[in-house]
Amino acid sequence: MAIQKVLIANRGEIARRIIRTCQERGVKTVAVYSEADKDLPYVSAADESRCIGEPPVAKSYLQMDKMIEVAKEVGADAIHPGYGLLSENDEFARKVIQEGIIWIGPDPEVIALMGDKVVARQTMQNVGVPVVPGADQISTIEDAVQAAEQIGLPVMIKASAGGGGIGMYVCHTLEDVKQFFPTAQSRAKAYFGNDRLFIEKWVSPSRHVEVQIIADASGQVLHLYERECSVQRRNQKVIEESLSPSISSETRIRLHEMAIQAAQAVQYTGVGTVEFLVGPNDEFYFLEMNTRLQVEHPVTECITELDLVSLQLDLAMGNNIPFSQDEVRAKGHAMEFRICAEDPKQFIPSPGKISRFRIPKEKGIRVDAGVKEGSVVTPFYDSLIAKCIVSGSNREEVLEKSKQALQSFEIEGIKTNIPTLIRVLEESKFVQGNYHTQLLKEMGYKA
Repeated sequence: MAIQKVLIANRGEIARRIIRTCQERGVKTVAVYSEADKDLPYVSAADESRCIGEPPVAKSYLQMDKMIEVAKEVGADAIHPGYGLLSENDEFARKVIQEGIIWIGPDPEVIALMGDKVVARQTMQNVGVPVVPGADQISTIEDAVQAAEQIGLPVMIKASAGGGGIGMYVCHTLEDVKQFFPTAQSRAKAYFGNDRLFIEKWVSPSRHVEVQIIADASGQVLHLYERECSVQRRNQKVIEESLSPSISSETRIRLHEMAIQAAQAVQYTGVGTVEFLVGPNDEFYFLEMNTRLQVEHPVTECITELDLVSLQLDLAMGNNIPFSQDEVRAKGHAMEFRICAEDPKQFIPSPGKISRFRIPKEKGIRVDAGVKEGSVVTPFYDSLIAKCIVSGSNREEVLEKSKQALQSFEIEGIKTNIPTLIRVLEESKFVQGNYHTQLLKEMGYKA
């Protein structure tokens, strides 16, 4: 049965992007918005829209029952969760399915399995996918100290249910472990409702490389190549590119194989991402599986000429992948730059009204924006306002076009991180493709 109407349980840039594909396919869309978002472009771009509640996400975008109620009211036969918010909430996915609505994502059981980082680590170990050396059963400071001594310093404390860099602390000494453990525990409880922690060896210098995978109900799993995501601040990605400029062809093949193996191990269906940490000698380790669309999915779309949202719709309807691995070809190179309403030096959010918003429109430049001129950036949500995706025949061409594209943006009324992005483009290590996750810190930022 073909999907006729999709409710998008999200906001901003990703909602607008999903609407675009649905319109191209002739699928009706329903936008939900908080009182603070009523004037954002995605609301008017959808065929229908409904207010979902007050600005705080707990009173609007995280209201599962309200989302389903609206979907039923408007006759939506499917729900797309986008990324963030409820996208990896297995309870929400179950509720959607129980109401007879199509869930555009993997099975709730897989979301739950991969959402627990400790269980995910153990699952990968059991099927031969390498994981970072660590300790999973950590409940007290004493446990943490003992684990750190056994693993060897430095280590990283992580929240089992975490994401987005929240609840992660690098510890260089045992005193660091004692200091950060209770903080990590309280933040994990506050943000994720689960204070379970684990500890991993801190691999440094390291690179963050992820593999885009796609899987159907017949058991077919394909990779759509990898993305380099090592330009980060506070463990959150800033710039992504594909293909990775830093790994050997042998490592690339192995990463793709391990990603497919990981997806097969949990009987994954849909579009997803398997993330790896790559060490100094190209040794690599499983980090996590994201059971949703990624912020950086456009770079994969650029090099493969595939529409990942369209594929999500097909797979949610039970269709098989319409091509084979041999038919997936990486063409050229692409980079994505996350443009955020932030102070470019301190990364402090910069809310306010956008008095001017002009974007580059040259060939090979794609801008996925969640705002327009006159939009108000509020303090309630993530600071991402747009993504600039640049593609070309090779990395050198993309580097040159990227700087020109970023310099062409005209955004007034708020501060943005564009000066930081341009500085990275001028950094020799980045230009050479020889960079790692501590690049911004080495450049003098509090990253």
